[in-house]
Amino acid sequence: MTTVEETIDVGVPVRTAYNQWTQFKSFPRFMSTVKSVEQVRPTLTRWVVGLGPVRHEFDAEIVEQLPDSHVAWQSLGRGFSHQGEVSFRATAPGRTTVVVRIHAEPEKAARLHARASGFTRRVLRSELGHFKEFIEGLGQEGGAWRGIIRNGRVEPMEPEPPRSRVPHWPVG
Repeated sequence: MTTVEETIDVGVPVRTAYNQWTQFKSFPRFMSTVKSVEQVRPTLTRWVVGLGPVRHEFDAEIVEQLPDSHVAWQSLGRGFSHQGEVSFRATAPGRTTVVVRIHAEPEKAARLHARASGFTRRVLRSELGHFKEFIEGLGQEGGAWRGIIRNGRVEPMEPEPPRSRVPHWPVG
């Protein structure tokens, strides 16, 4: 199994970066290797990825998701076998470090090429660059899913506490 890790800093707050990342259907808008993503249910996504004429289809289960922290997944079935995690860390006001770590078992023919050329690392670095351009260009997320997933199960969502309003007292 090959492990690849890439890091990028983006000029948006953690909440914005995390919220956009949870919008899997938007990935084809900024990731050149992602052709489509379908959110089958909160813990299951169906992917079509490829480069040139080569295409892979796979399902991925989200095994852990904690808002503003990380999303971890594992592929299901045969084919492009992998697991990974993306994490988000505030580095300064309005800045976030995004770290993606993927453990992959490439198909036999591609395995030798991937190891020899660092292909997977270059693709991941490029796709993270596309994410950076996309989210910084938007300046805000295009949606969000703030649920928590542990051990592949969605935990009941508690409503966010109401934002406090400071009473407006007359001056005088």
